[in-house]
Amino acid sequence: MSNNTIKNRADSNHSRYNLLLNWFRTKKCNVLVALSGGVDSALVALAARHALGKDMVLAITANYQTLANEELETAKKVAREIDVNHLIIEYNELENPNFTRNDKLRCFHCRNELATNLLKIAKEKNITLIVDGTNVDDLDDERPGIVALHSKGIKSPLLEIGFKKNEVRHFAKMKNLSVHDKPSNSCLASRVPHGMEIDSAKLRRIESCEMIVKKIFDVKQVRVRDHGTIARIEVEKTEITKLCNIDAMDEIVFALKELGFKHVTLDLEGYREKDIGKQYEKEIITIDKHVRK
Repeated sequence: MSNNTIKNRADSNHSRYNLLLNWFRTKKCNVLVALSGGVDSALVALAARHALGKDMVLAITANYQTLANEELETAKKVAREIDVNHLIIEYNELENPNFTRNDKLRCFHCRNELATNLLKIAKEKNITLIVDGTNVDDLDDERPGIVALHSKGIKSPLLEIGFKKNEVRHFAKMKNLSVHDKPSNSCLASRVPHGMEIDSAKLRRIESCEMIVKKIFDVKQVRVRDHGTIARIEVEKTEITKLCNIDAMDEIVFALKELGFKHVTLDLEGYREKDIGKQYEKEIITIDKHVRK
């Protein structure tokens, strides 16, 4: 590769990140960043910090009882890396019956409540701009939560500029963010199929199960889907072979049964971002009813 090619790529990269910086500079106001602990919101918070300075940026992480503690700790770590003012707010989504009934609009009710709390903090701090980390690839899936946020005025600079996930990771790595290769995550409630009510006991059990699987098998991406009496483990396809250890399997089965599951399964299709399909849910419910008999 010629020196000119390398220089042109470097200039292109620089100009793309500058678009993000300029997005904030043109707003000319203080900004509140919804910092989740993932790579997208981390890059947004970093760009806001670079463009506006520390005193103009407030990062907010919401501990709403369905967030895994690991995600909360990651958000704290990212805020320290960026050197941004960071505030953790707490409220309980499980007190919202629209959320706990877990229908197809669960994510809408979740993000709607988040937006309400962010707007309250913004008003108290006299901040007029609130942003999140939504990127272009997020639109590939059905995301009612994005609709809820945007309907309340929360902006998505990555989406407006046209950043895709791989580009976000690229710049996060360039800027030495520790979360540049962090697997995507979602709230613990996403492990419970639609139609099954969500409560604290279910979420804490799911979180414990995922921590156990990560520790024993040393895998990065884990979902333990809760189907009542059945725990369905999802990991990336490339990591499934790590679970092919008889002794470790027995350890996992024992641990998850101790937490209340009757059956422990490994999904050979691997981790998928989307919630499981309705047909699979029906099959699981049918199996579960048969087992109960």
